[in-house]
Amino acid sequence: MALSQWNRKTGRRSGPKWAIRPTARFVVFADRAAHVRSHGPVNALDSLQETLKTPLRGILAGAAVLATHSAAICAQSRPAAAPVTRGATTIAVSGNGVDQLTTALIHSKEVVPNGMIQKSTEIVDLTGDLKGRVLYHVTSVFDFAHGTLVNTGDQVYSGTVAGSEPVMLHDDQFRFDVNLATGAERGRVYLLDQIAGPKIRCSLDVVGTGKTAEGNPTFSYTGQCTFLGG
Repeated sequence: MALSQWNRKTGRRSGPKWAIRPTARFVVFADRAAHVRSHGPVNALDSLQETLKTPLRGILAGAAVLATHSAAICAQSRPAAAPVTRGATTIAVSGNGVDQLTTALIHSKEVVPNGMIQKSTEIVDLTGDLKGRVLYHVTSVFDFAHGTLVNTGDQVYSGTVAGSEPVMLHDDQFRFDVNLATGAERGRVYLLDQIAGPKIRCSLDVVGTGKTAEGNPTFSYTGQCTFLGG
């Protein structure tokens, strides 16, 4: 009973049991305070932010890697830029020519309604700024009902252009229109495909000027030739 005696002066019981209880409560409170301090709202928020930052860093790193790889793929798939032609010079040209029709090689003749289709090989001589010869492989379509002749096919020019080194140029786009009644002739020549020699392209307008004493057609030409640099 001595452990739970009433103290008349203080109005409370005294003894070791009551002396320990406040201390025990203080210790428990101190532990809880320490627990709050170590796991308080501020530190908990920091922990949450750090947790969220971890996947975010991974996403950002992945995006950076993807962007790098995409740029590399685009750089590899991007076609190389076309080379720029430097030093191109265009000049005006003119001259005359004779179609050696009387020595033409006739390969075939086909009769068609209103006319005939003839295939032949001819030699054309050029003088002036273009000095050389043309091997003229021509398909001639005669329309006797309308009095017209149209010449198309392939031709190769071999010679010089305004004093250049010898060149060979091919043309598969030319066309000549002839009025059979009057003999008037007009045409367009496209010597654009280089076969040998300097890089030159010529576009010419051709106008018939009559015939030689032997009966070979004559003509004049004007146009432009471009000397390609590089």
